[in-house]
Amino acid sequence: MAMESVEAVVAHIQGLSGSQEEVAHLHALLKQSEDALRSQAARLGAFLHQLDPSVHTLGYLFLLEAYSSDPVCREQDGDFLLSIVEFINSCSAEQIRLAPEKFISVCKSFKDKVMQLQVPIQGIVPLRTAIRKLQVSSEQLTTLHSDYLLLCLLAKCYKAGLSILDDDIFEVDQPRDLFLYCYYGGMINIGLKSYRKAWECLHNVITAPMTTLNAIAVEAYKKYILVSIILNGQVPLFPKYTSSTAQRNLKSHTQPYIDLANCYATGTFAELEGCIQTNLEKFQSDSNLGLVKQVLSSLYKRNIQRLTQTYLTLSLQDIANAAQLKTPREAEMHVLQMIQDGEIFATINQKDGMVSFHEDPEQYKTCGMIEHIDSSIHRLMALSQKLGSLDEHMSCDPAYLTRIGKERPRFDFDEFDSVPHKFL
Repeated sequence: MAMESVEAVVAHIQGLSGSQEEVAHLHALLKQSEDALRSQAARLGAFLHQLDPSVHTLGYLFLLEAYSSDPVCREQDGDFLLSIVEFINSCSAEQIRLAPEKFISVCKSFKDKVMQLQVPIQGIVPLRTAIRKLQVSSEQLTTLHSDYLLLCLLAKCYKAGLSILDDDIFEVDQPRDLFLYCYYGGMINIGLKSYRKAWECLHNVITAPMTTLNAIAVEAYKKYILVSIILNGQVPLFPKYTSSTAQRNLKSHTQPYIDLANCYATGTFAELEGCIQTNLEKFQSDSNLGLVKQVLSSLYKRNIQRLTQTYLTLSLQDIANAAQLKTPREAEMHVLQMIQDGEIFATINQKDGMVSFHEDPEQYKTCGMIEHIDSSIHRLMALSQKLGSLDEHMSCDPAYLTRIGKERPRFDFDEFDSVPHKFL
């Protein structure tokens, strides 16, 4: 492409960014110029300064995407990142949705660059803004969700990830996006020690529909096993709606973790520690050693919790012996931490070294609890209404009806239950 034709494209962008009809015409012209723009990628940076991203969003996007497709030299890294951040902040949501693949490409180039420069924290706010502009509604899962969560993980800004993890997702375009979103979501909640939410995220990965086993599901199942042990002391069976692919293959790819769960079930600290030492290299290579150590620590808590089901009072020495702790002082520290975390209800008499266990004092009649229950009821009602709407929509979907028609037997004898069998 000659310099004059680049200028001509810029002139078109400046002149055709007003009405919807003009933007539609511009879109057609830009599509025809894609290859030419890419061939001149290195020279496009200067032309971006001639455009206003808030007014010329679509044209700016095409130039920026072509520019970002070419390797950027280190000296230009700062300007490159700044141009993308300014574009994300000021671009028109309506216009980027005309070329979502271009916008996603630009955002992924931005994500790759902040990771390459080892400054993931700089990408968190811009990428969150990009997600909100790309989404038609907060119920839509975009391919940028997982990129955003990855940056939150790398920057250890776990709470920032909750801003999109708290959304109820109902629309998914690509299965891989859902797998990564839930997997990274599980890791963020593990970082926050929100094990219940982490379990739910990882559960969604391993129970999602799949025809072939994927690496994300395998890694998720490893963490799912560990989180299940920490949370409940055992790994639950696969629910019925889990794909046959997952049920048949996941366990064979995670044997060291299955062994760990079996050792944990015995309640013997020495046996569990031996299992960890045997598979230490595997846990380290999977980057799960920190979580495995949490499993080890949870065994003490689990043993103490068992005592609360049998005894009303117990000495710290007896607790240390039963929980396989070395000293009464260690037992006291564990009991104090569990009281603070709300895992048990107890008081310690330090004078005679006795612990008294109590029932849960929650009476479920405080204003805060009533508000919480009311909020949960309204949320469930909204969810029920949404599921009903989705079910109705799916039952009218031609592709679904065609698929069901092929799989359904010609005659379903259950439909004739009201007819006497002698007439069949």
